[in-house]
Amino acid sequence: MKRLSLSMKRAITIVLVGTIAASMAASVWAVRASSQTRLGGTTGAMFPAYQATFLSSSQLISPEELVKILQAPKGEKPLMIQVGSHVLYAQAHIPGSEYIGSASNESGIQQLRKRVEAMPRSKFIVLYCGCCPWSHCPNVKPADDALHAMGFTKVKVLYIPGNFGMDWVEKGYPVAKGD
Repeated sequence: MKRLSLSMKRAITIVLVGTIAASMAASVWAVRASSQTRLGGTTGAMFPAYQATFLSSSQLISPEELVKILQAPKGEKPLMIQVGSHVLYAQAHIPGSEYIGSASNESGIQQLRKRVEAMPRSKFIVLYCGCCPWSHCPNVKPADDALHAMGFTKVKVLYIPGNFGMDWVEKGYPVAKGD
């Protein structure tokens, strides 16, 4: 068996240390990303914890339920916030809803926080997006996380399984267009 030269031993050591360091950095990044998703921190569609499928059924409201609330002559009306694409909001949105910005980026989350900061934490708020199939939506989960982190207790997310056009507009529910 041939002995390794000192320079070869150093090269192997550098590669091993570099590999270990990279592995540790990746682990730290994953833990940090995971804790941020739980705490309502930095957002981004790349984090699976932001997928809408991670919301529990108790956090959701169906289109039928929301329409009944909106059409009821009495009772608290929710603040409705669209947290998806501005283009989609301009094409069609729920009458009375507000566009805040895409909640899959930090600027959208900051706008959301600014909009609700002075409200009572018991305010009824409905978040919705409808940009894409529910399992791929990068927007509703970070918005919901941010509001819960601020202490809001009556937050619901509108369950839109396919997209806003198919699950709201085509079903004949009320629609407004433009900004």
